[in-house]
Amino acid sequence: MIEDPRHRNRKFDGSDMASFARDYVGAFSQAMESLDFAALERAAEVVFSAGRDGKRIYVVGNGGSAAIADHLCCDWTKGTSCSGHSTIKTHSLSSNVALYSAIANDYGFENVFSTQVDFFGEAGDVLIAISSSGNSENILAAVRQAQGKGMSVIGLSGFSGGKLKAACDISLYAAADNYGVVEDCHQAMMHIIAQFIANRRDETKPV
Repeated sequence: MIEDPRHRNRKFDGSDMASFARDYVGAFSQAMESLDFAALERAAEVVFSAGRDGKRIYVVGNGGSAAIADHLCCDWTKGTSCSGHSTIKTHSLSSNVALYSAIANDYGFENVFSTQVDFFGEAGDVLIAISSSGNSENILAAVRQAQGKGMSVIGLSGFSGGKLKAACDISLYAAADNYGVVEDCHQAMMHIIAQFIANRRDETKPV
């Protein structure tokens, strides 16, 4: 049987639930403190500008990262909606099961995202690439496809950052070696960007 990569997770203190929770929360806190806040600000500006300019934002992720991609689309579109401001148009490329599985069946799983980026992406659009390991080949293929089309790429990674950390235009890297902690950090960054943009829009809405 192929090893589940989550078995390589950092293990926390399992002597009792309180100890485990304290250890987990400590790792999460350290990972959040490790974030590059200047990169987070640049990412927010890219998203804000894409919304203002009518560009589209495409999001890719596998497993838990696919769930974050779907949640991101909810919060970055509906959660930033404000009178007088254009809609931030976000699309999760993990969510259309029929299209996703057709591409996987006909062209291979490694192409499920890059093919959709080729179908839909245009110069000036943005790709949000979410991969805890930073080494998911279908994510990296989507990054290459997006950059070839003149799209900006924001990459969310963890562990060592993998190939994604160096390949993307803006790296949002969480220094943690546990998938749960990394995904929690990615979810938190998604919320931070959404609420920052929502606040900025509220403060500048027409009278």
